[in-house]
Parts: sequence; C-alpha cells; structure tokens
Amino acid sequence: MTATIEPELGRPRRRKEDARLITGRTRWTDNIALPGLLHMAVLRSPLAHAKISRLDAEAARSMPGVIAVLTGTDLAEQQGSLPCAWPITPDMASPQHPALAVDEVRFAGEPVALVVARSAAEARDAVEAIDVDYEDLPVVLDMEAALADGSPLVHQDLGTNRCATWVFDSGEAGTGEDVDRVIAEARERGDVVLERRFRQQRLIPAFMEPRSVVVDPTGEQITMWSATQVPHILRLMLAMTLGVPEQKIRVIAPDVGGGFGGKLQVTPEEVLTFLAARRIGRPVKWTESRSESMVSAHHGRDQIQRLTLAARRDGTLLGLKVDLLADMGAYLGLVTPGIPILGAFMFNAIYKLPAYRFSCTNVFTNKTWTDAYRGAGRPEATYAIERMMDELAAELGKDPLEVREQNWIKHEEFPYTTVAGLTYDSGNYEAATEEAKRLFDYQALRREQAERRERGDAVQLGIGVSTYTEMCGLAPSRVLGSLSYGAGGWEHAAIRMLATGKVEVITGSSPHGQGHETAWSQIIADKLGVPFEDVEVIHGDTQSAHKGMDTYGSRSLSVGGVAAAMAADRVIEKASKIAAHLLECSEDDLEFTAGRFAVRGTDRGTAIQEVALAAFAAHDLPEGVEPSLDAEVTFDPENFSFPHGTHLCAAEVDTETGRVRIRSYVCVDDVGKVVNPLIVEGQVHGGLAQGIAQALYEEAVFDEMGTLTTATLADYLVPSAADLPTFTTARTETPATTNPLGVKGVGEAGTIASTPAVVNAVVDAVRHLGVNDVDMPCTPMRVWHAIHRGAGAAPTEMATGAEAGGGLGSIDGGDQ
Repeated sequence: MTATIEPELGRPRRRKEDARLITGRTRWTDNIALPGLLHMAVLRSPLAHAKISRLDAEAARSMPGVIAVLTGTDLAEQQGSLPCAWPITPDMASPQHPALAVDEVRFAGEPVALVVARSAAEARDAVEAIDVDYEDLPVVLDMEAALADGSPLVHQDLGTNRCATWVFDSGEAGTGEDVDRVIAEARERGDVVLERRFRQQRLIPAFMEPRSVVVDPTGEQITMWSATQVPHILRLMLAMTLGVPEQKIRVIAPDVGGGFGGKLQVTPEEVLTFLAARRIGRPVKWTESRSESMVSAHHGRDQIQRLTLAARRDGTLLGLKVDLLADMGAYLGLVTPGIPILGAFMFNAIYKLPAYRFSCTNVFTNKTWTDAYRGAGRPEATYAIERMMDELAAELGKDPLEVREQNWIKHEEFPYTTVAGLTYDSGNYEAATEEAKRLFDYQALRREQAERRERGDAVQLGIGVSTYTEMCGLAPSRVLGSLSYGAGGWEHAAIRMLATGKVEVITGSSPHGQGHETAWSQIIADKLGVPFEDVEVIHGDTQSAHKGMDTYGSRSLSVGGVAAAMAADRVIEKASKIAAHLLECSEDDLEFTAGRFAVRGTDRGTAIQEVALAAFAAHDLPEGVEPSLDAEVTFDPENFSFPHGTHLCAAEVDTETGRVRIRSYVCVDDVGKVVNPLIVEGQVHGGLAQGIAQALYEEAVFDEMGTLTTATLADYLVPSAADLPTFTTARTETPATTNPLGVKGVGEAGTIASTPAVVNAVVDAVRHLGVNDVDMPCTPMRVWHAIHRGAGAAPTEMATGAEAGGGLGSIDGGDQ
C-alpha cells in the first residue's frame, strides 16, 4: 500500500529546477563543447540601407585559425528565405528575407558575412578584417512617412512600404453595429466622442541569456542546440527552408535563460550556423554579444494608435474605432505581421461595446524587424482602451472605476460573446476590483490626492487604474486557421509509467524559466497519486519529445499542462483494466484514489506502482491488453483562456522636475485554478517589472541614419529591483470552463495590465495642469515638458535627445 500523499495542486513548492538554474550547474547552449568544435562570428552592416558594392574577405581568410569565410553570394543558392508563418491577408507584401545579405542591406545590424575559426576570439578578429564598401541608399524610419507618396522604399521590388491592411468590422461580421453610423449619430446627439493618438514605443526583449546555437553535422542526424522557445517549430522551418528532410534534423532547447517572445523565432544565425556546419563537416557554435542581441534580435511593440470612442453623457459606451500603424521593420519574422492582429480582439477588453471596428496597416521601415514580445498585441490593445476609459472618465467628471464598472461584463453574464466575436467563458471583474480597492485603500488615496491639489503641492499624487482581460492559451487550431496562421494551437504530452513505479512526463511545451518541471510534476503526482519526487519531466528535445507546438502566448499550462493531465487519465484507464484482473473484480467495482485502486466495499486493493510492475512483467494480463501503461494525448483546446484582474497604481510626480515615483502598486489577478502559488507570484512579479519598464524606462531609439543608439544596457534602461516598487498581489478565482484543470494563463498578465495603470497614474497626477497624455516612457524630461505645454509654456530646445527616451531623461527616471 502507498502512504497518504498530500495534494499537490495549490501547493507552493519551490521549483525543482532552481537548484541547477540558480547555481549555473546546468547546460546552457554556450556551455556545450563538442570534439572538433569551431566558432562562428557574424559581420553586420553598420548602415540601415545600402548596396553592397564590394566585399573583400581575402585578408580574413588568411588570418590565424580561420577555417572558412562565407558571404551572401556563397550561400545564395542554399539559404532560402527566412520563414514568415502568418500571411494575414491574401495580398500581403512579403519580401525575401535572406539570412545573409546578398547585395543589399536594409537595417543596421543585418548579417553580411560570417567567419568560422578555431576559437571565438579568432573568429571575431577575422570578422574585423573583412572589407566592405557600401553605397548609401535613402532611409525611411517613420511609419507615416513610409506610407507617403515618394517615400524611399525598403524593398524596391515590392513597390510599396505597405505590408498589409487587416480589418475587423463588427457591422460586417454580424457581431455588433456599424461603428461609423454609431459615432456619427453620437456626434449629432451631442454625446461624447473622444479622439486620441497613442504611441507604443519600440522595445527590446533583453532576455538574460543571449542567443546561442551549436550545430553538429557529424551524425546520422544533424543536431542543433539552440536557446530557443520553439524547438519543434524551428525543426520544421529549418526543413522547409533549407530542403533538408525533417527526420534528419534534431533540435534541442536545453535550459534557456529567458525569452519573452524574443526567442520565438527562426533566426538568421540559426540558419547560418546550420549551413556553415554542414559545409565544413564539423560542429560549429555561435553565441552573440549583448550588443549584437540588442541590434539584431527582433524588437517588439512599435505602433501608432488612433482611437475614436463614443459614449453617452451618462458614461455608457456606444462604439470604438481603432486605426493602427504597426512597424514591421525591414523584414517579416516568423509571426511578425500577425502580432498586432492578436490585439484586434482585445481592444474591447472587459467592456460591453455595441459597435467596434479595427483596422491595422503594417509598414516596412529600415529598422530591425519586430515580432512577439511579452503579451504580443494584447498589451498594446489594453493600454489603448484603458487610457481611453480614463479619458472618458475625465471628460465626464466621473471616477475612472465608476465608468469602468458601469460598462464591464457582470459576473452573472458569463459566458459572454464580445463585439469582437470571442466568447469569454468565466470571470468576476467585480470581485477582483473590490479586493484591489480594499488592499490599495482607494478612497483614502483619493482624499489625499484632493488635499495635495488644494494645497498646490509641488509633488502631486496620481492614481492609475487598469482593469484587463486577455486571450491566451493560444489556442483553437480552427480559429488560428481562420486567421491564416500557419500552424495549429494543439499541444502534445505523454506519460511513461516505468517498471519501478516512477513516472516520466514528456511535454511538447519547452520552458525558458516558467517552472514546467515543477508544475507538471505536481499535476501528475496528484493525478496518479505518486510522490512529487518520483516524477521526471522531459522537454525541449525533438527526439524525446517528438511532437509539440512549444511555449509562448501563456499557453503552457492551459494547453500543455492540460495535455499532460489528460494523458495521466489515460494511464489510469489502462491501469484499471489490469488492476481489475489482478483483483478479480469488474472494472465498474473499482475506485481510484490517491494512487490506489480499491474494490468498493472491501479492503482489497493495489497501488498503481504495483500495476506498473505487473504490466512490465506481463505474466498475468487480461486477454488483449498490451503490457504497457504508457499513454499520450494531443489536446486542441476549444477556446482561449481569459485571465483578468484589476491593477491600481499610486504615483507621485514632482511637477518641478518631472520625476515619477511609484508609491504603491496593488494587483488582484484571476488566473483560474492555481497549480503552484509561488510560480504564479514569480510570473506576476516579472510581468509587472516589464510592464512598468515600458511605462517609465525602456525605449529602442534610432538616430536619423537608422543606427540604434540604445545598443547596450548602459543606454537601454532595463530597471533593476531597486528601481521598482514593492508589489501587493492577491488573487480571486473563477475557474476556466474550457479545460478540465480550470486553469488560465498567467505569464503575460502583469505586463499587459501594469503599463496603462502606471501611465494613467502619471497623467492623473498632472491632469489638472492641462496634461492628458505623456508619451512612453514617461521620463522626467517628457513629464516636465508635458506639464509646461499643458500650462501654456513653450517647450525648450533641450528636450530633443531625452524626449526620444534615452539620455539624461531616462537615467534620471532610474532614480526611482
């Protein structure tokens, strides 16, 4: 018999993987050393747009330790074009995307040549010896300018800088009314019609571990180790891009030090390392420097948002119209064009909107290409609607929470189909908001704010509100197919019951810091009634975990974890047949609890470990039953999951210097059933850090020639713990109804909700001074100028550099 085992779900276990991750006793890609290993370095263009008129690599080829120097011309017939898996419209302009530029470069940092040498130092030295002459071409960096007649073209052969325009209209879709008519009628009646323009600045994922790739071509399979979020997708795309049979490629994602969407990519360097290793016939490694990562790994966000919101004078929402420009950069990555489209279904957020229209035009510019970054389209949408709700409250002279509550979906109305066509399965916005207000002491802070304004204090208090939901757990394959996405949303898992009663879980979800090994062990320990320590989780290797759709979009638990739980159910089904035979009873007479099969009404029973051993021995099995308890499941969810919550931020703004200090931050999130509270807390804290960073600190800045001026962590301000406030976090719980675990996503929630909460607080602090917006990041310089413009003063010329987000303004912001 097995001992009584404490339930694992909801238990705050420390992560089992942390012992090796925190101490560094693990296998990062850059740690891998193989016999005969060579090293690759990449030469990158210093110019944003130019013809390559001459490339002389002879000096590099003769340098010590150099094995090979390859140019775009050398690889022109082999490298193909890097994949874009999301053609959002039939007429989308999709340029060729070579891993190594052949005759033209289109952003500063684009690879133009590579060196393979015996050591990394020798490869880097040889790269510097390559002599390239460039013929400058006109540069276009501004999205609006890129669409103007006569603008320089990023891709001359396309004849346009417009990539695609994608539209969702509730009137045409039958999910709501015609928004143009609704807005026109609102104007005629004298209702509120607000028009605003918001800027989503460009961000850099800045993951802890720079990208690294090792390729070994010496076996029957070509094996690639890569610091990637998507080993299965990478394997498929390498096969399709390079024409290598898929079964001849093995991709391994060992422990990966963060990704945030930045490693959801098929990168030029992965393709180049693969090609170089095959050509030379020896293992090759490439590991980027931090500056290489900042310049050439894909960026995120970068949108111009124009919104029109109509509402009655009593605050009831009538319609929302959204027009976006989204910067693709110079090329399309794996899912680049679809990122803003993910936000299309979230601009309506938690609100009951009768009419809605979304239009997005994707634009090419001579900058590093953009792609997924934590939240991927959903933070941009939430920021816009939550800023608009504050603007509506200010217009009406109402409390921002009152206007939100007046319009949000009530808990008794779930499931609720939104104007964007999604069905939210569960939620309770009232409960989350009430708890947040209590923890925040909302009314007391409002009184303090009024007192400070009355006194005319130099330091004013602002209160920021963000009530959010998101669609995550990417998710039903049929829905992704309707959006022309190139893959499904399913996930695969398998359970192997070993003869000794131990358990192996094979998951297609590949973690990069999320704690899968711990959470999956807890799920399976509870399901099978085995000790937590007896469960081993295997992931990240396309040979051992042969099927999977990988990790992004807060899908791991609600798709991958659910697949593992369902596979465990199948193990129990198979075990019950053998247990009934061993116990000489009918399956209908068995009950399974805490790892033990028992015959109802008797003291006879057997543990699942004993059944596993019996299956292995196969001495006495029922007729037609195979000698195995192993099971696998491919789970395709019926819907997305919809976590939600309320975030409240109190920020002090020094009106004399523009300095912002977050005084208190409260968030109450609803992520459905919780497997491990410690992991949830970690995800929320990390998400808050990134969302607050967008609000106050981070921005990728280019000069007028297209050179990234924030190419180091000395210039691109990633906040440390010392720059962030103490967070007060709590949870409410409305289980998801669309998966058997009742779980929802949590990985992106903090990032999605925190940015508008902070910016709303900053604007709220100085709104009485005539300010209704501050561009992100809200550096001291930008806040100071907003105050002076609001008060009617002319801005000084000193704003130019800092207003771009870098320089002294950003550094001063770090004093928080």
